Amino acid sequence: MTMVAGADGCKAGWICIRKDRLALSAAVYANADKLIHQQPAPAVLAIDIPIGLCSDGSRECDRLARSCLGRVRGRSVFPAPLRPVLRAATWEEAAQIGRRISGKSISRQTWGILPKIGEVDTILCAEPDLQNLVREVHPEICFWAWNGDKPMRFKKKSPQGRADRLALIKAYFGPSAFARVREKYLINCVGTDDILDAFAALWTAERILHGQARTLPDAVVRDDVGLRMAIVY
Repeated sequence: MTMVAGADGCKAGWICIRKDRLALSAAVYANADKLIHQQPAPAVLAIDIPIGLCSDGSRECDRLARSCLGRVRGRSVFPAPLRPVLRAATWEEAAQIGRRISGKSISRQTWGILPKIGEVDTILCAEPDLQNLVREVHPEICFWAWNGDKPMRFKKKSPQGRADRLALIKAYFGPSAFARVREKYLINCVGTDDILDAFAALWTAERILHGQARTLPDAVVRDDVGLRMAIVY
């Protein structure tokens, strides 16, 4: 079996969980360049970050993801920033750009991950063929699909929410898979929810490899620079 990987942003950079045959391993990468160009290279890298950005308006994949997750879990899908916002140096400047173009500001949550969005965007714009390797996922959509196309009932940071997601991980990857990753890293560098989300991305990476994955939307949509705008699950 070819190696696949799932990654989620964390305080230390990116937590990446890899699966090669039955063997699991994990690594933390300081930036997107190191993550995407890791060696040996996985056949699929599923990553929790918006890929493909609108110059105006909103992404259809985000709207569809919120619809799948419903009123409560749908709030976890932050609107992807407009491409012009990437050049902003401050949240105030980003908010001003957003309001000028679309009449909407940018959330603090989206601003918090803007550097990571920009890193990935820069790499894929320079090396568009990497889109065959790097695919966008959203962990709550992954868990939704993993849970029989039903949204998870509780927030991932709540005790019950963690337990429900962990049950899916243990059933699929083995009873000690999560614990082996958790014990490797300090919690102030890699959060428990980051590891849960990376496992969800890894689950989707396997589905992509085996041709079982679906996308939101079904048809290919690309942004103005040719990057695909689709959430895979």
